[in-house]
Amino acid sequence: MEDLDPRRWWALSALALSALVVGLDLTVLNLALPTLATVLHASTTQLQWIVDSYSLVLAAVLLPAGLLGDRFGRQRLLLGALLLFAAASLGCAYVTSAGALVAARAVLGLGAAFVLPLALSVLPVLFPEHERQRAVTISVGATVLAFPIGPILGGWLLTHFWFGSVFLINVPVIAVALLVVGLLLPESRGADRPRLDGIGIVVSSLALAGLTWGAIQAGQNGWGDAGARAAIGGGALLLAGFVAWERRVGRRPGGGQPLVDLALFRSAGFTWGTLLATIVSFAMFGLLFTVPQYFQAVGGATAMGAGLRLLPMVGGLVVGAGVADRLARRAGAKLTVALGFAVMASGLLAGATTSVDSGDGFTLAWVAVLGAGLGFVMPTAMDAALGALTRERSGAGSALITAVRQVGATIGVAVLGSVLNAGYQARLDLAGLPAPVAGAVRDGVAAGVAVAHQLGSAPLLLSVRAAFVHGMDQLLLVCAGIAVAGIVLALAFLPRRSAVVAPAAGGEPASEDEVVVRG
Repeated sequence: MEDLDPRRWWALSALALSALVVGLDLTVLNLALPTLATVLHASTTQLQWIVDSYSLVLAAVLLPAGLLGDRFGRQRLLLGALLLFAAASLGCAYVTSAGALVAARAVLGLGAAFVLPLALSVLPVLFPEHERQRAVTISVGATVLAFPIGPILGGWLLTHFWFGSVFLINVPVIAVALLVVGLLLPESRGADRPRLDGIGIVVSSLALAGLTWGAIQAGQNGWGDAGARAAIGGGALLLAGFVAWERRVGRRPGGGQPLVDLALFRSAGFTWGTLLATIVSFAMFGLLFTVPQYFQAVGGATAMGAGLRLLPMVGGLVVGAGVADRLARRAGAKLTVALGFAVMASGLLAGATTSVDSGDGFTLAWVAVLGAGLGFVMPTAMDAALGALTRERSGAGSALITAVRQVGATIGVAVLGSVLNAGYQARLDLAGLPAPVAGAVRDGVAAGVAVAHQLGSAPLLLSVRAAFVHGMDQLLLVCAGIAVAGIVLALAFLPRRSAVVAPAAGGEPASEDEVVVRG
């Protein structure tokens, strides 16, 4: 496919749809959990596994998925992953037990583990440098768009149809993506076919699954939880062992193709682009976990209304990304990303002054400013990382970027959730309440509001809402500090332009990538 062939933009639309459907699956499920608990008689533990089975499989398979795309063909595996995702969505829609839904969600995670890195990996193949950031913006924007669309669409479906409808919405979107990917996306793969690094695949999968599981447990049970600490510690040790093994494989003649090309970390663009994009994911997913709760518990909005109130974030992201695309070509990634973090910090600091009496107008304004900052930072940082990849190893490199961001996002929800809960519980006034009632209120703002309504207690309702806003303000201050750190790191380490790094072993220059052009 020639660089000027307009079909590449249609192919990008299919990749964006693929990212959108993965994001929708995450946001819609949260709305459906209360219904699933009733219809499938799911316990709290089963509900937890319905959510976590997806995340664990996703984390475990990301790295080998990218390498397999390089080896066997990115388009071919992307088509297979989309078909698998569609089949698993149908399975989720028609399950009759909680255990079956856990299994179907695990299969969904397997499909997503291939879709996410492969959709990203073809961008360096399809687009020249001057168009790549715009392509990344569209792909990232599709993921972010899923967060408001999920509650809006999911709320409507759950109101009018049975719970399976929230999974069936994936199917028509995937059908369109399959058609466009099959017709317009060129097949591409690495020119070499060295044997796979089996030990690296196993060790990396266990390491990422351990880190993810530990972060999930810490978010639910607190950082003092022994199981969470053991999982995170074990994951970290396995990760260190994985790096040592990859160094050995990379140096050994005929020893197989390393799962991770450690030479990529010689590139400041790849290293700091990936880390800065991860910092944004850390903050963004924590915020997207918190802000909808504010709209619902404090503002009284429905799930659909909370989704509508997130649309200014998407609007800000679109505007910010458009400005950043032009600015990055003139001033470079360093200044663009630093400016984006500054915009984020200003929005977050404004948000940290939110009170129970703050109106929707104020909240929507700082959410829009935050979205603009995300639009500056995320596509530009991602483009800096992708710019260091050869086409030969774009699948493995994109999988590494995606894996780091995924783990960072999971840890972000856990850490920022802990900040939110600590602030919330510290400000609650539970004097005079029986111990079981007080315990229910401490569990979270949704439970606290429900208890206050059941008791008909206006003072308790005010206390719960004020305590949650206090916790949210503390969370926003932490995120503002992270954004300020992002400014410093971008100015200190991120280069203006990212240089392509040749693979350490088994790689060829970008021009040698095997690309099969259709039509």
